[in-house]
Amino acid sequence: MSNLDIILQQLANGLILGSFYALVALGYTMVYGIIKLLNFAHGDLYMVGGFVGFLVLSLISGLMGSSWAGILCSMVFSMLAVGLLGVIIQRIAYVPMLRAPRLSILITALAVSMVLSNGVMAITDGEYLAFNTDLGYEGLDLGNVFISYTQLVLVVSASLLMIILYLFVHKTLYGKAMRAIAIDQDACRLMGINVNRIIALTFFIGSSLAAAAGVMAGVYYGSLHFFMGFVIGLKAFTAAVIGGIGSIPGAMLGGLVLGLLEAFGTQIPFIGSEWKDVFSFGLLILLLIFKPTGLLGKTEIERM
Repeated sequence: MSNLDIILQQLANGLILGSFYALVALGYTMVYGIIKLLNFAHGDLYMVGGFVGFLVLSLISGLMGSSWAGILCSMVFSMLAVGLLGVIIQRIAYVPMLRAPRLSILITALAVSMVLSNGVMAITDGEYLAFNTDLGYEGLDLGNVFISYTQLVLVVSASLLMIILYLFVHKTLYGKAMRAIAIDQDACRLMGINVNRIIALTFFIGSSLAAAAGVMAGVYYGSLHFFMGFVIGLKAFTAAVIGGIGSIPGAMLGGLVLGLLEAFGTQIPFIGSEWKDVFSFGLLILLLIFKPTGLLGKTEIERM
């Protein structure tokens, strides 16, 4: 393969990987922007979403098959179910802790993560499950570069979800309320905004996007595992910090930057794919040193 072929192939790989990171990172950045909580259970919601999608697809495959129609239905159901799960977690685990020290709510988030991952491990006996579909391996041959139709559809689907979210946040009344709460919750209460309802909606949307990414990952990789949410949770958090945590466009940009960096980093001479995590977290360290607010983040001034 020529250098141009390698660049095009890794560009395709980086975009699909970055799409997964961006969808999960959006949940991190939305929740942090609203209540300043680092929800480390968010990666496990991605994992649960993949398993819920797998279960639904298994149940409806006899009626709709395992092609795109069945996958779309399983993804929609998974987004609804995991979105509700996110709201339940917020109500039970996080609402009572909002007035507690930040360390307490952080430990609570880690505890929720352990409950979700170990619960799925107990149900699945810790085994990998094959996410079988009828999509086939057709695609576009561009010389020595091959891009499957599955890759194209997944990237377009992730892009549509991110565009819809951006329009929702910036063009609707609920989105305006979210942005207002991120600035001053007390003033929003005085203006008649139901702050608790908007926070619950934020958790629902963020959890739904994580579930969509989980189903997409199952389709793309062809397997699911109870531990799959841990690594992508850390990577998505890294992507959110790279873009500027609290910034929705920043989360999208950070996810794509991280995915492309990992894809192209493995092409450096004498360095293989086992070094991709080094690139991710090395970039995080450098960014925190030289630009801690991220690429699109803004410096916040806290008034005493």
